[in-house]
Amino acid sequence: MAKAGKALKQVLETHGISQNRLAVVMGVGRSNVHRWVYEIADPVGDAILAIRNGLQKINPAAAQEFISLYLDESDEN
Repeated sequence: MAKAGKALKQVLETHGISQNRLAVVMGVGRSNVHRWVYEIADPVGDAILAIRNGLQKINPAAAQEFISLYLDESDEN
């Protein structure tokens, strides 16, 4: 499925946010963010909220875009 990873990758690129910066703000290892971005692992449940909260601290527009992309179901039809 990897929808969260695709949304995260797009948001990080669009807003010029590094994986490392997000990891530091979230208090997780950069390798976790890397695995999400490259769809090696899917963030689930609380991690989605933690990503949103981390992005909110860096750039509120990025957080909103992440949630919008993540919740968009138009590509699943």
